[in-house]
Amino acid sequence: MNDSKVVPVAAPAASRNQPSYEIADLRAALGLGPGQPFNLGALLSNRLCEQGHGGRLALIWENHAGLRQNFTFDDLRRYSDVWAAKLAELGIAAGDRVCLFLDRVPDLYFAFLGILKLGAVAQPLFSQFMADALELRLADAETRAVITTARHVQKVRSARPRLPALAWVILTDVKPETAPTLGPGETAMNAETAPARAFEPFAASEDTPSLLHYTSGTTGKPKGAQHVHGAVLSQFATTRHVLDLRPDDIYWCTADPGWVTGTSYGIIGPWAVGATQAVFEAGFSAQRWYEFIARHRVTVFYTAPTAIRMLMKAPPPGAELLASLRHMCSVGEPLNPAAVVWAERSLGRPFHDTYWQTETGAIMIANVPGLPIKPGSMGKPVPGIAATILDARTFQPITTPGAAGLIAFRPPWPSMFRGYFKAEKTYQSKFVGEYYLTGDRGSVDPDGYYWFVGRDDDVINTAGHLVGPFEVESALLRHPAVAESAAVSKPDPTYGEVVKSFIVLRPGHAGTDELKLDIMNFVRKHLSPVAMPHAIDFVDKLPKTRSGKILRRMLRAQEWGEPVGDLSSLDD
Repeated sequence: MNDSKVVPVAAPAASRNQPSYEIADLRAALGLGPGQPFNLGALLSNRLCEQGHGGRLALIWENHAGLRQNFTFDDLRRYSDVWAAKLAELGIAAGDRVCLFLDRVPDLYFAFLGILKLGAVAQPLFSQFMADALELRLADAETRAVITTARHVQKVRSARPRLPALAWVILTDVKPETAPTLGPGETAMNAETAPARAFEPFAASEDTPSLLHYTSGTTGKPKGAQHVHGAVLSQFATTRHVLDLRPDDIYWCTADPGWVTGTSYGIIGPWAVGATQAVFEAGFSAQRWYEFIARHRVTVFYTAPTAIRMLMKAPPPGAELLASLRHMCSVGEPLNPAAVVWAERSLGRPFHDTYWQTETGAIMIANVPGLPIKPGSMGKPVPGIAATILDARTFQPITTPGAAGLIAFRPPWPSMFRGYFKAEKTYQSKFVGEYYLTGDRGSVDPDGYYWFVGRDDDVINTAGHLVGPFEVESALLRHPAVAESAAVSKPDPTYGEVVKSFIVLRPGHAGTDELKLDIMNFVRKHLSPVAMPHAIDFVDKLPKTRSGKILRRMLRAQEWGEPVGDLSSLDD
């Protein structure tokens, strides 16, 4: 814990009067009557048009080559209608899973709303996933359609023979006149060039499934966290109260929509508020990021600690580049105290850390505007959220300030996930008594500030991406030189932590640097760049319990310089 320095923060005008978190008040603020059914896709587009805001700017899009496009809320309405009608024409029905396997191109945002308008379930996936990782998630979800581009379609095609539920692959950047290049069950679609088509949105309830986000676990395959249309109530409330977003703001969230932050706060929250979003489809460059903020007069900025640490390494920007910014937030992993102090000194304002998960669907603990920041702290629970620290053995609340335990929340809240797809037993294991267990450990200081201690399982958080060790180990075992493997986290000054693998080789293979590089690239090719081991140790054997279970915590403790704990079950 590091609370030696407190950064005072003046409350922005919009946050001096805290908005209500009462469900009835949130519905009323969104223009919804008591019990009135609503569709999330229509709420984020049609509703704004019906309220007279159709001509207002909704999306500023720019790519790495400098191509720029602006879209209004009326554009969102029209193009999402076209997508909904196209999917219905292809036989996609309410409840079907439709995967968005796209870079941050405009059609991703239009198709996302169109899927929801149809009543189907959007399944966003990180476009850097390789074929194996993609196939696993499409097979588990029994996905009916994949929306992608020519750049990524080959990964879909290679997996398709083993995906019996997949009926359609839809390419957004292939012109219909080039149809001969399309294979069976493939079609082309681009909302901007397709004829306008009106579509009546599916009448969803607050509990109607909307999104399926995949998250990694310690053992077994990734799990699909099921969210609902009513989650927007939490996302709307926290976008206003925590991100301090207003309709006249220009907002930039750097998260990819393949992850939950990129949908909850890169699509849903800001458009529920009626703000303008800026999207920069380009790789990281500190100078280009600062210029993007200045060029589009960004007022609210939401990014990850990894990006902040990379900004810290670059020359500080001139004050004129950040003149428009009034509020900055961080998400994805713990924000180190040095980053908060650096931002205050170099950028003229601090980053406000926020804490939440794929499963919670919205921000749960935060440094809200106006709350003095203790660098390194996650802040305090947002209104309407009952948080606590539980004893790991008794699952009873810990009342001693500073004592570490399990971070837990008391259900319900609107954005809480409603299940893991086809994994009810795993879903139920996340709840003990009246609490949802996050799988994270933390503590609370005497002032009520929460502090992150670490994961309570073996999941690896690298640059805000959660990587399951089981998935990495499974990929490693497919390499012809690998007999056994274990994957753990290793501290890293830029990414927070990275994947490190311990490998027992098959007979006849030597542990050379060339083999390490080959194994790293093998995992990168089959899973994704974020899952690739950054370090490999070749070992004679792995530490295991007498029942044969690998003791990952022992290997992790060695990497982090922590006590290894009880080793009575270790097989000598």
